Amino acid sequence: MSEQAREFDKPLSPLRAAMREVRNAAAERDDVVVEMREAQFMRLEMLVAELEPVLADVPDDLDWFDFALSNGEKPRFWIDAVAHVSLGRDKRTLRFLKDTRAGRIVLAESADISAIAKVVTRYIADRMVERQRLIHGEPVGVKQGSLKKDSAQVSSTEFRRSRMSVTAAFGLVLCGLIIGLLMATGLFWDRVEPVLRYYLG
Repeated sequence: MSEQAREFDKPLSPLRAAMREVRNAAAERDDVVVEMREAQFMRLEMLVAELEPVLADVPDDLDWFDFALSNGEKPRFWIDAVAHVSLGRDKRTLRFLKDTRAGRIVLAESADISAIAKVVTRYIADRMVERQRLIHGEPVGVKQGSLKKDSAQVSSTEFRRSRMSVTAAFGLVLCGLIIGLLMATGLFWDRVEPVLRYYLG
């Protein structure tokens, strides 16, 4: 029997046996993680397949969108620089997320691929209309006539504020005069009393 065979026949020490168990468990965990990641990626691929007719309608020269599947630690389907679809903790629910100045917001969340595809389609349509309005010089997100209303509201609000500030200032001056008169009367009562008696007397 060779020396190698003898070494395999030897019983493992408790430490080496534990190390082998840890290695085996780690390998199994890695396999599970890879399988889960592949399953997530497949669900995102199904979403992309659902959106294929919509994506085909987007002009190639439009650089507002960046349709891409990223197969990293957490697979994502990117719509543009701020919006993407990823999977929730249950690895089935699709979450359509958008990064804003106030933080990340959830635009839609569902296990139904078609429902998420509809919301993504609406988002793409909104962005394309917004781009057209910018090109044609139309105000984005503002209804016709609302600018005049807003400016009128602002001017009337400023007028009310200025009128209130003048009234408040006058009231403060008047209160100061009354308080000052009462304090002066209290301090110089011995001199004021004879004068009051003379005139009222």
